Amino acid sequence: MVKQKKKRTVRCEDCEWYDFDEETEEYGCMITLDEDESERVGRAGSRECPYFRFYDEYKSVQKQN
Repeated sequence: MVKQKKKRTVRCEDCEWYDFDEETEEYGCMITLDEDESERVGRAGSRECPYFRFYDEYKSVQKQN
């Protein structure tokens, strides 16, 4: 039996790199990518972003305690 790889659906809004850009006054991905990486991520879409990291706003609070 062959196991199929389950694709994890991600939302950009939940990512650590998703932030407000003051220059464009829009929210977007703030990770620094070169041209090739940017094109690869754009083709794959946010559902398969290899740079996705879940943003946990309470993570820093846990470290303080």
